[in-house]
Amino acid sequence: MTRLRRRLPVRLRQNGKLLAACAAFLGVCWGVFGSGTVRPYAVSAPDTTAGAVTQDITGTKDLFDTSVAHQITLTFRDESYQDMLTAYVKDGEKEYVEADLTVDGTTIPSVGIRLKGNSTLAGLTWKGESAGRRPAGRPGGERPEGFRPPEGFQPPDGFQPPDGNQPPREGRPPAEGDEQTGDRGRRRGGMGGFGAALKAEEPETLPWLISFDEFVEGRRYQGHSQVAVRPVTGRAPTMLNEALAISTVGAAGEPTQSFAYSAFTVNGRSSAPRLVVEYLDEGYAENLGDGVLYKSLATGSFTYKGEDQTRYASDFKQVNKVGGTDLQPVINLIRWVDEASDEEFAAGLPARLEVESFARYVALQELMLNFDDMSGPGRNYYLWYDLGTRRFRVVTWDLNFAYSGDAFGGGRTGSHKLKERFLATPAFKKLYEEQYAALHRKLMAGGILSGLLDDIVRGYKLNAGAGAVDADAETLRALLRERAEATSAG
Repeated sequence: MTRLRRRLPVRLRQNGKLLAACAAFLGVCWGVFGSGTVRPYAVSAPDTTAGAVTQDITGTKDLFDTSVAHQITLTFRDESYQDMLTAYVKDGEKEYVEADLTVDGTTIPSVGIRLKGNSTLAGLTWKGESAGRRPAGRPGGERPEGFRPPEGFQPPDGFQPPDGNQPPREGRPPAEGDEQTGDRGRRRGGMGGFGAALKAEEPETLPWLISFDEFVEGRRYQGHSQVAVRPVTGRAPTMLNEALAISTVGAAGEPTQSFAYSAFTVNGRSSAPRLVVEYLDEGYAENLGDGVLYKSLATGSFTYKGEDQTRYASDFKQVNKVGGTDLQPVINLIRWVDEASDEEFAAGLPARLEVESFARYVALQELMLNFDDMSGPGRNYYLWYDLGTRRFRVVTWDLNFAYSGDAFGGGRTGSHKLKERFLATPAFKKLYEEQYAALHRKLMAGGILSGLLDDIVRGYKLNAGAGAVDADAETLRALLRERAEATSAG
C-alpha cells in the first residue's frame, strides 16, 4: 500500500481528504439532480498545506555558482527505468522514477526524476527503435498526445535537424565548401537541434527533470523543488547557445533562470558536463513576488473556450498558490484579447499587461533567433500575474533553440494572438522597435554578449569530463558577429 501511495503525485496525496470530500459531494449532487449537467470549476478555499516547505537542504556549494566545479550523480533501479520508458513509448506519459541523488557531495535519497521536453525528445530511440513522439509534420514520426503546431508554423531559415538532412533554402544554392547549407548564416545553425539524437540506453545524455519533493513532501534543495538537466546532443553537446540565451535575458533586465554546468553520472555512466537550469517552480514564483505563475503547455493554445476552467487543462498549468487562486485571471485575459476591438486593445492592454516588458520579450526572441518562443511549437513561456498590480508579465523559458539558424534571417514562428495583436497596434509596435534598438545597442553592439560567453566557457571548463568547447564557442561568436551586423539597422 505504501508503494502504491508513493506512485501518486504529491499534490494528489496532499489533498486526498479534500478530493474525497468533493467526490462525496458530487455523489450527493447526482442523487439530487439526476443526470442534469454539473459544470466543475477549479475554485476552492486556500490550501495551507500545499507547497509547505518542511526541509530545505543547504548542500556544500551554491548549485548555480558558475565559478566552481560541480558533480551530480544519480542512481536508480534499472527495472524502474524500463517501466518508465515503456510508459513513455506506449502513452507518452513521463512518469517519475525514484532515485538517489548526490549533489556536490550531499546525498539526497528518494528524489523523483522524469524525462523532460517535447521536441527535444523527438529523436529518442530505445533498443534501436524510435521512442520519441515527434511533432506533427516531422519526418518519420508521430505527434505527441494533444500536440497541435501553431497555425502557419515553419522552422526558421537555416535551422538544421541533428541529422543534417535539411535542404538549403529554395533559390539559394550551397556555397562552396558548405556541404549542408546554402549560406554563411545557416552554417551556424543547429545548436540544440529539433529532435536531437538521444538513446535511452545512455541515460547520462538524456534531458531530466529532478524533483526533490516528488517522494518526500515539502523538501527543497537550496530553495528549489525542481531543477532541469538539459540534454547532451551530438551536434552541440555543450549547449552554450542556451546558456548564453539565458544570460542574455538576464542582461536585458527580464526575469530569467540561474544555471551552471556540472559533471554528471547516471548509474556509473558519465557524460560531458551537463547544463543544469533553475526550474520555474513554487520557489521561483515566491522570488518574483506576490503573484501567481502559470506555465503554458505544449499541448495548449491561447484560445477562449468559455468560463469552465476544466477546459483549459491542456493549455495552462498553475505553479503556485494552488487552492488559493485559480485560472480565472488567465481566462479573463484570453477572453479580453479575443473580444476587444482594436481601439479597446490599444487603450486597455497596459492595465492588463506590462507592455514595456512584453516589448522587450518579443525583441529579445527576435534578436536571439529563438523561433520556439510563445508562438513556437513548444509554446515555451510562463505568465506571471502580479496580485498587487493585477497585470501579467511574460516570462521566458526553454531557450535551447536560441542562437540557431540564419544570422541574417529572423525567427519565423507560428501564431499567438496576444503577440500578433501587440505588434499590429501602432503604439505597441513603436515600443517594440524602441526596445529592439536599445537591446541591440546594449547587448549586440556593446560587446556584452561576447563577455557573457567568455564567462560561460570558463565555467564549463571547470568541470570533470569537459571536452573540446572552444570550437563550439567560436561558432557561436561568429553567429553573434553576423547577427550584430544583420541587426545593426534595427
